[in-house]
Amino acid sequence: MLRPKKKISKRELKQDTLITSYMKLTTFYNTYKRQISIGITAFAVVIIALVVYFKNQADNNERAATALSAIHPLYDNGQYQQAVDGVPERNLVGLKTIVDEYGNSTNGELAQFYLADAYYQLGKYTEALQEFESCSMSDAVLEASRLAGIAACHEALGHHDAAGTFFERAAAKEPTEGTIAEYLYNAARNLAQAGDKERALDILKRLKKNYPTTTYGREAERYISQLSL
Repeated sequence: MLRPKKKISKRELKQDTLITSYMKLTTFYNTYKRQISIGITAFAVVIIALVVYFKNQADNNERAATALSAIHPLYDNGQYQQAVDGVPERNLVGLKTIVDEYGNSTNGELAQFYLADAYYQLGKYTEALQEFESCSMSDAVLEASRLAGIAACHEALGHHDAAGTFFERAAAKEPTEGTIAEYLYNAARNLAQAGDKERALDILKRLKKNYPTTTYGREAERYISQLSL
C-alpha cells in the first residue's frame, strides 16, 4: 500500500525556489562573466567621463565669466577692436579668444554675442554675421537681439529679403512692445526695398493694428500710404 507523500511546507518551497534561482544566476554569471565584467567597466568609464565633462563645462563657464567681465568695460566704452583682440599688457583676454577657448559654455556663447556685435560696430558685417549665426541664446531678449543682429548684417550687406525675414523673426521672440514695433517696421522696410510690397504692407498693417501707440506704429500709417501709391 502506498504511503501518502510528505506535505511540503511553504518555507521549504521558498527555500527551494531561492536555491534554484541562485544556481541559475551562478550558472549565468559563470557563463557570461567576461561580458558582464566588460559591461560594468564600460558603464563606469561612461559615468566617469560624464562627471569629468560636466566638471570641465562648469570650470570653463566660470573662466569665461571672469574673462568676459574683465573685457566688457572696453566693449561698453566703444573700444570694439580692443574688446575683440584683448589687451595682453593688461592681461585682458579678448572676446575672440574667450569664444575660441570657452565657446561651448553659457558665458562663452554670451561672449560670442558680444563679439558679433563688436564686429558689426567695426563694419565687419560678414564676420559679424558668422558669429551671430553660430551662437544661440537661451534668454528670449538676447535671442531676439541675436536674430535682429543677423537681420542688421544682411541689411548692411544688401540682402534685404533676408533682413526682412530675420527682423520679423526677431519681433516674434521679443517681449517688449516698443522693440517689437521697431523690428516689424524694419522688417517691412527691408521687404519693401527687396520688392516684396505685399508682404511689407501686411506687416505694416499688423504693426498699426497691434502697436498703434508706439512711435513705429504711428509711422506705419504713413508708410502704408506711401507703399500703396
